[in-house]
Amino acid sequence: MRLTKFTDVALRVLMRLAVVENEDPPTTREVAATMQVPYTHAAKVVAKLQHLGLVEARRGRGGGLSLTGAGRSASIGGLVRQLEGPGDVVDCEGSTPCPLRSACRLRGALRQAEEAFYASLDPLTITELVASPTKPLLIGISTSRPGTGPGPDGR
Repeated sequence: MRLTKFTDVALRVLMRLAVVENEDPPTTREVAATMQVPYTHAAKVVAKLQHLGLVEARRGRGGGLSLTGAGRSASIGGLVRQLEGPGDVVDCEGSTPCPLRSACRLRGALRQAEEAFYASLDPLTITELVASPTKPLLIGISTSRPGTGPGPDGR
């Protein structure tokens, strides 16, 4: 199974926001730059995460993004299920329906494997994902604001 880019970006945004402690809340643009994703994509992700109650966004002076308590404790498996949406791993009913669909055992086996994938993520939370060694790395890449600090060549 492969996650969509949307889900990947959402998880990275949540992880980045989970390590914001003694700094001004980052903007969507800053998070996008830090996580190396297009701003427009990050903005759509942030809107969805706001809708789910996982991220709070404040506008204006002193504004920015912050992770809510629900965002810190949300199950990764549950979150991935919500972001990925319903659907089978394979499309047996598509524009050219599979001729085996009426008696195929593969579809059920893949559905079971998909649920096992989600179940393995269910006990994890964003807080757990950003524990060491991830947290120091996230803090390190987020300490220099876009347009400040050294560039990739160290200057």
